[in-house]
Amino acid sequence: MDVKFVVVLSMVVVCAACASSPSTTTAQTFVVGGYVHAGLMCPVVHEPPDPNCADRPVADAVMAVRGADGIEVVRVSTDQEGRFTLTLPAGTYTLIPQPVTGLVGTAPEQSFVVPGFVELDVAYDTGIR
Repeated sequence: MDVKFVVVLSMVVVCAACASSPSTTTAQTFVVGGYVHAGLMCPVVHEPPDPNCADRPVADAVMAVRGADGIEVVRVSTDQEGRFTLTLPAGTYTLIPQPVTGLVGTAPEQSFVVPGFVELDVAYDTGIR
């Protein structure tokens, strides 16, 4: 039975307030937030669910973001609760999950568009069989 760490990034895009005055104009940016957690912590699914098998946040996971031109625009690390935020202008981006210590390989790249609501599901293999 394959058991995978599942990292769900709920990318909630919220328009950030843009400062504008008659003499200056600021490009509109958007705050993108995410939550990274590891799931399926046990090799066997229990009924009723075992609390020790519950998902856990992944701290210090690094997510790189590349723009449509292929150039990396930002890297962000999750906090101790598995959360991160970043600010981006409107556009198409690719999320590039970086290797996480204790996990097998890396998760596939995924594209998302700002502004919009994006929920990315990034799966890492625990190696538990």
